[in-house]
Amino acid sequence: MVTPVKNTWKPTLAGVLNIVAGVLSLIGVLAIIIAIAFIGNSEVFLDALRDAGFSGGVSLLQTILAIVAVFVAITAILAVIGGIFALQRKRWGWALAGSIAAILCSSLLGILATVFTAISKDEFK
Repeated sequence: MVTPVKNTWKPTLAGVLNIVAGVLSLIGVLAIIIAIAFIGNSEVFLDALRDAGFSGGVSLLQTILAIVAVFVAITAILAVIGGIFALQRKRWGWALAGSIAAILCSSLLGILATVFTAISKDEFK
């Protein structure tokens, strides 16, 4: 006889933590995008770069920030998707991948989400 698996709060908490970490990181991406726009349009910032001897140009700095923004956005979206799967108690592998991505978004929230997702594997379909 197979004993039914009892639903606990662990996957729900893991999902909420994943989503919170992902959304906070997406807000950070928005801040990076604003910074990219500010850097290109601010004469004060351009003058400060020239005075500091930074000859690489603003475009190099904007490119680096854009690469960082893309990386952060990808991990944030993966964290949110994993959080949704954790809340639904479906696709444990995706939920775990989202929790691991949440570690990159927010260390404490991601570590907690990963632990709760890992110990509640039996509750997923």
